[in-house]
Amino acid sequence: MGMSVTISVAAEQDAEQIFRLQYLCFQSEAALYGNYRIDPLLQSLESVREEVITDCVFVARLGEEVVGSVRGALTEDGTAAIGKLCVHPRLQGHGIGARLLRAAEATLAEEHGATRFRLHAGHRSEGRLYQRVGYESVGTSKGADGVPMIVLEKAAPARSYAATA
Repeated sequence: MGMSVTISVAAEQDAEQIFRLQYLCFQSEAALYGNYRIDPLLQSLESVREEVITDCVFVARLGEEVVGSVRGALTEDGTAAIGKLCVHPRLQGHGIGARLLRAAEATLAEEHGATRFRLHAGHRSEGRLYQRVGYESVGTSKGADGVPMIVLEKAAPARSYAATA
C-alpha cells in the first residue's frame, strides 16, 4: 500500500462515509448470521451523525477515503462501551482494526476516565482480534436483533497520577 492509513477523531462531515462503510462492512456479518436486522445495518445516517457529535468516534483514512471506524461511549459505571468497529473489506488484515481500538481506548481512558472497556462480538466473528489485543470473554448476551453475542472486557491501564498533579 503506497499511502499510509491515518487514524483520527471523526468529524461531523465524515458521518456519511462512516454510514456507507458501516453498511458495507456489516453486510458480511449479517450474511454470517443470516440476519439482516442487525443494528449497524438499520442505523440511520442521522443517528450516525448524532454519534459522531456526542460519542468518541475514530476513523481510519486512506487519503480522503474513510476506510475504518470505531465508536466508544462512557456508561454510568465508568466502563466504556466500544462498538461498530469496521474496516473496509479490501484493507482488512493490516492491523487497522487494532489501531482504531487503541486510539479509542486511549481517549476513553485519558479524557473520559474509563476504567474498563466492554464490547460485544458476534460469536462467529471478531472475537479473535479482540482477544489478541487483551480482551477476555466475560459472558454472553443476546442483542435486540436476536444474535447471540460474546461480551468481552479489558481493564484500562492504571492512570499515572504524576501527569495530573
